[in-house]
Amino acid sequence: MSAVSYAMRDSTTMLRRDFRHSLRFPAMTIGGMAVPIVFLLLFVGVFGDTLRAGIAATSNGAGSYINYLTPGIIVMTAGAAAAATAVNVCTDMNEGIIARFRTMAITRTAVLTGQVLGSLIRTLVSAALVVGVAVALGFRPTATPIEWVAAAGLFAMLTVALTWLTVAFGLVAKTPAGANSLSLVPEFLPFISSAFVPAASMPTGVRWFAVHQPFTPIIDTLRGLLTGTPIGDNAAIAVAWCVAIALVGFLWARSRYDHLPAR
Repeated sequence: MSAVSYAMRDSTTMLRRDFRHSLRFPAMTIGGMAVPIVFLLLFVGVFGDTLRAGIAATSNGAGSYINYLTPGIIVMTAGAAAAATAVNVCTDMNEGIIARFRTMAITRTAVLTGQVLGSLIRTLVSAALVVGVAVALGFRPTATPIEWVAAAGLFAMLTVALTWLTVAFGLVAKTPAGANSLSLVPEFLPFISSAFVPAASMPTGVRWFAVHQPFTPIIDTLRGLLTGTPIGDNAAIAVAWCVAIALVGFLWARSRYDHLPAR
């Protein structure tokens, strides 16, 4: 077998382990799926009428706030799921499982890749649930099949990027609580973006930050693909952010995994 074949085999083994761990301890997985749905219900059912008043009507949704909101909630799904991955990795570190894996004849990256693949699959399922609930609440996307594929591809890129970053958080943190705290940054950064209200409606300093942080172009691109709003150059910026975050997260996680002393 080639090195690539061994890596794929070992990654698949670690993916099965990740799934079994999720079934054995389902609370974290269920929590990651439930949080975005709770936010969707909260902002549509409680704050929706007030927030909709500040958003101009658009041709794709006649001013429907849920059409504006849903892409942002979908993006928040990736952050919530990635936080669970950070906790899982840190737990494995503290229990000595990672140290044991490092002594075994398996591909080094497979241990981390299995976590990333498992998180990607769970996050895609969670996003599908969010879309289903949003449709039940009145979300009416206008996307073509090609646009749905493009939206799914961008969301998958974001998920992989955030997961690699939170894997690094899990390897760096001393405790699962610390790993969860580090993960709050990508989990709640969408609140200071165009997820809930347009960046143009924010005060000057906050608006500048919202426009130039990673999540705003990603959300605006998803919103454009799903509901037909203008995308402009946001797509290229969104992809660039995803690639940059994934690269930083992967290199950081790989370095920590190779050199961090066993606990």
